[in-house]
Amino acid sequence: MNPPQNVIELLQALIRIPSVNPDGNPGTEQVGEKACAEFVGTFLETCGAKIEYQDVLPGRPNVIGRFTSGHPGKPRLIFAPHTDTVSVAGMTVDPFAAELRDGKIFGRGASDTKGPMAAMLWALRELRDAIPSLPYEIWFAGLMGEEAGQNGSKAFARDYASAGGTPAFALVGEPTECDIVHAHKGCIWLTLRARGLAVHASTPDRGENAIYKMTDTIRILREEFLPAFAQLSDPVLGSPTLSVGTISGGSKTNIVPDFCDAAVDIRTIPAQDSQRLVDEISARLTGIEIAVRQSLPLHTDPAHPLIAALEKAGGKKAGAPWFCDAAVLAAAGIPSVAAGPGSIAQAHTKDEWISVRDLEGGVEFYRRFLQSF
Repeated sequence: MNPPQNVIELLQALIRIPSVNPDGNPGTEQVGEKACAEFVGTFLETCGAKIEYQDVLPGRPNVIGRFTSGHPGKPRLIFAPHTDTVSVAGMTVDPFAAELRDGKIFGRGASDTKGPMAAMLWALRELRDAIPSLPYEIWFAGLMGEEAGQNGSKAFARDYASAGGTPAFALVGEPTECDIVHAHKGCIWLTLRARGLAVHASTPDRGENAIYKMTDTIRILREEFLPAFAQLSDPVLGSPTLSVGTISGGSKTNIVPDFCDAAVDIRTIPAQDSQRLVDEISARLTGIEIAVRQSLPLHTDPAHPLIAALEKAGGKKAGAPWFCDAAVLAAAGIPSVAAGPGSIAQAHTKDEWISVRDLEGGVEFYRRFLQSF
């Protein structure tokens, strides 16, 4: 592969390396972030960074680049996009062709987050000679597994958050149209299962209908928890939300169902105690099996001086209803925000794309940020 000559070619090269998160139905056998991490590592080396691979899961490393700092003891500034993408199932464009058409680059990850990652990398390349004289030690952390489990950011926070002193700031690459997301909602995913007793549907009184149990459960969530959510509000993020995303159960029309599954998405605000909420729901939903996956909310002080530097570079402060690795890093003591080119409206779509104009604008945004100190 020839070295990319501009940020467009860099993004195309990244898209052409499948790095699909294997969680759920990836839609391809080409899963895992190793090849993408190695490509990013090689590119960072050409920019003067020293590279380390942090093994998180088999074949799924973080890639970490450390730039020469000029002298020791500088606070760290971390550029941290994620290297994985969501499933390619159902896409209407070739997910790995990286087609350039009508001023847009198409493919999985074009927006989320290989576009922001390419813009970050190209800005670092353009400023590689100036980086040692900056007042910050510059790191790049390409994090695996953000789309499910956030194992990459958790491993990075565990092993690197306090290495050589607490980092000053982390800039997470997400498609925010270069808005500075300093607050976002957390997420609680509940996987619910109701169990019943299967009998012939002509004698339903002899069985126990699991679907009825689940509909009662959903009613409790909507009638008891949603009104309480409506009483809470964050000045940036608004109120918490709850949505039942999937439901399935039973095996045949003439059999009383002995199981029913449902998946619930709850978006929390920073003022909520997520674990307490899970405990309250679990206590109320008696007789229902519950599996929980949580992602933290984010709130970084909007008065942080590096947020001001991002504003000077052209961004504006914002909140978001989605979650990202910034919250994991912030929980480890690293003030963090998310900001990058592209729109979240294009993330995870069947024809995912980013405009060339936005991509090149992202390079300018990151470059102005680094030159603002």
